[in-house]
Order: sequence, then structure tokens, then C-alpha cells
Amino acid sequence: MLESTITCPECGHQKTEVMPTDACQYFSECESCHTMLKPKAGDCCVFCSYGSVPCPPIQENPGRKCHDV
Repeated sequence: MLESTITCPECGHQKTEVMPTDACQYFSECESCHTMLKPKAGDCCVFCSYGSVPCPPIQENPGRKCHDV
């Protein structure tokens, strides 16, 4: 699955985005409150921290940890 819905932890705004398949997306700006989202400690990208679906590398290897990406 290449789409994930990011939910802003500050205001709850949601946006569905297409995830890159060849890189981790480290930053994402909330369209509503303009908070700059970055991954939580131990996560490789904003999709793993705030998305409805983890990034493609984690999807492909379910046992893999984000810090291994």
C-alpha cells in the first residue's frame, strides 16, 4: 500500500499522502496548524509515527524495526 493518512498530533488534521518508495520522509508540515512533524524516537519517518500505514520498507519486512531501515 503506497498511501497513508497522516494525523497531526497537535490539531488532529488528517491528510492522505502517497509515500515515497525509495526514501524515508522525515518531515511533514500540517496544512491546518502548520506544525512541523518529525518522526518519534525510534521511527524512521513521519508515516511510521503518524500514518495509518507504515512506510513501504516496513510493510515489506514486518519484523523489521524502523531504526533498521
